[in-house]
Amino acid sequence: MDRIIVHRSGPLSGTVPIAGAKNSVLKLMAATALAEGRYELTNVPRITDVDCMGELLGSMGMTVTASGDHGLVIEHHDGLVPEAPYELVERMRASIVVMGPLVARYGRARVALPGGDDFGPRPIDMHLRALEQLGATFETAHGYIEARAERLVGTRILLEFPSVGATENALMAAVLAKGTTVIDNAAREPEIADLASFLTRMGAQILGAGSSTIEVEGVDELSAVEHRVVPDRIEAATFLAAVGIAGGEITLTGARADHMDMLIAKLGEMGMRISPTADGLWAMAPGRLLATDVSTLPYPGVATDYKPLLVAMLATADGVGIVTENLFSGRFRYVDELVRMGADIRTEGHHAVIRGVEQLSGAPVRAPDIRAGAALVVAGLRAEGETVVAGADHIDRGYELFVEKLRAIGASVDRG
Repeated sequence: MDRIIVHRSGPLSGTVPIAGAKNSVLKLMAATALAEGRYELTNVPRITDVDCMGELLGSMGMTVTASGDHGLVIEHHDGLVPEAPYELVERMRASIVVMGPLVARYGRARVALPGGDDFGPRPIDMHLRALEQLGATFETAHGYIEARAERLVGTRILLEFPSVGATENALMAAVLAKGTTVIDNAAREPEIADLASFLTRMGAQILGAGSSTIEVEGVDELSAVEHRVVPDRIEAATFLAAVGIAGGEITLTGARADHMDMLIAKLGEMGMRISPTADGLWAMAPGRLLATDVSTLPYPGVATDYKPLLVAMLATADGVGIVTENLFSGRFRYVDELVRMGADIRTEGHHAVIRGVEQLSGAPVRAPDIRAGAALVVAGLRAEGETVVAGADHIDRGYELFVEKLRAIGASVDRG
């Protein structure tokens, strides 16, 4: 069942509930290492990456249990073992963010070097440098990073790039550091603000999250809390791409327009009509979209996670679009799969030139990562014949009931 079978579909119509954000909930789960007690997270997506992070916390001595439809209860007891084993870390890069809270709370951490999606090198040097500036020391041996610190001490951290992961690790470490920490050139993503909101509920003193400068006044201890996970803007973007490719009119309940301003503007240039509603977003694609140029940039720019979806949309748009990837060098690896479906795409370095065709043709393809896999599925909505997307287990890492949600709005999609 690791394949998704797609037939040409459209126009789409109906309502899609948007789940909690994968890129937020994993970091919230990691942050529970900062204080003992009982945590309750709501609006948690039922995805395999959440299961994997739950296994990781369980391996350290926490108890993680599902609660209701979209709840998660995490109990952090005395005697936690601050070690993240290779067999779990290799499955998910996000697990590196346990480093900051573990070294802050326990004075030591042993974390395997991370794995995850295969779209080029994403070094963790910035994570380690930020924690070193707070007073941690590191040794690397036998595939593990070992961190130690008697107590972290506040300082000024200037990130050379607004890395989301490095910002999160530094932020979670700084909340228990002695004194004041200022993180400059911090990532500004909504998921950072969600993490800061969670930490503030726990008792942390944080100013400026969501801006490029975050100031943290360290506290001596934190406490367990309840928290609702922010909605997943990448899932919302995926269904916007689906209706853009297949045509139609849909409503996305729970989606936040204010988290997607740049993307919504780009889709507007392409001819889509998108408007906020009382509880989400309304979107309509009146016909074949128009080509546009796109460059990925840190938030509030167009996210690199949106890019495969935009490339799929441009593949059937009217005209020529140029997409520039400024963040991850290897993230055009799915283009060959779209070309197998009849797309006219040429890549050179960080750029892809896409000449839109009227329709694609179904073909067997393989999902190389979460978002590219979803992009191949939605591309299949405008492909004659049958598209079979192998490697659907990648998609399950980041999307809850992806096939079922597509079918609910009229897409001809199935697992097989």
